[in-house]
Amino acid sequence: MFNKARKQKRRGSPSIALLHFNSSLNIAWSKFCEEMELGTLSDPSQSTFSLIDEDHTFANAIRFTLNQDPRTRFCGYSIPHPSDNRVNIRIQTTGDPAKDVFRDACQDLMVMCQHASNTFDKAVVDFKMSKSVDGMDI
Repeated sequence: MFNKARKQKRRGSPSIALLHFNSSLNIAWSKFCEEMELGTLSDPSQSTFSLIDEDHTFANAIRFTLNQDPRTRFCGYSIPHPSDNRVNIRIQTTGDPAKDVFRDACQDLMVMCQHASNTFDKAVVDFKMSKSVDGMDI
């Protein structure tokens, strides 16, 4: 899923890659809502989420976002095998349900990606407006 974003980033603009990343987050969240949680019914504050078709790109970004949340006691991820397109994200919270904390982190990450994309697009427009077009290949 994120491999497409990486290829686009090399060929196209970073804002296109961010849009792919943001849409991948939406897809990851919708997949997560289906049946990705592996946890116990007795303690909803700790769970492992197994996401298919994801890699280090998403896992490291969501791990960073989760660790910024004060409700997170522990967050880490593992990829069971390099040829397996699956990532396991382990979350332990201070008491809130891990599913809610994970959902909030996905939403926060989507907001951050949208902000980065908007900032980049604005900077490109500002640059094009401030430079003369003569002699530039824009």
